[in-house]
Amino acid sequence: MTGIVDIQNEQGYPLDSAHLQRAAQTVLAAHDVPADSTMTVVIAGDDTITRLNRDYRGIDAPTDVLSFPADAMPDEFDDEPPYLGDLVIAYPYALAQAQQHGHTPADSFALLVVHGTLHLLGYDHDTPENRASMWQAQERALLALGISPAIVPSLAGDDDEHDDDGGLNVGHI
Repeated sequence: MTGIVDIQNEQGYPLDSAHLQRAAQTVLAAHDVPADSTMTVVIAGDDTITRLNRDYRGIDAPTDVLSFPADAMPDEFDDEPPYLGDLVIAYPYALAQAQQHGHTPADSFALLVVHGTLHLLGYDHDTPENRASMWQAQERALLALGISPAIVPSLAGDDDEHDDDGGLNVGHI
């Protein structure tokens, strides 16, 4: 197993935590990440994600997932396992998005974890070159999970803003 993935679902939303852990671990296993690396996936409500999106990105609207990469650990903590960061997924928003696009919730949530984990590892889609690299890594992970890459929306404009068509709205902090 590569990486420790802590799923926090305090509101008890119905989802398969093991599937989300596998999604993150699939990405981690494909990269040069120490086996003891850790990350957290928080499953939250729309109010929480709206507040975080407003506070950290200046966008006062819900989104599907936000990624918060961890800062580098100070030297005095060199003996601690690397902490990669946090993903926060808005369950109601992401569920509605999956239903709108006709995708299974399990596959949609796995996509959000794959995409967000790639952001934690430094990937971005801010330029055509970066986007091509990130989409290639994302496709490999989805295929390894048995999920068709056709689940990925087109992201017309790719501006990371909230959109009304239900496309992938990952915010990278």
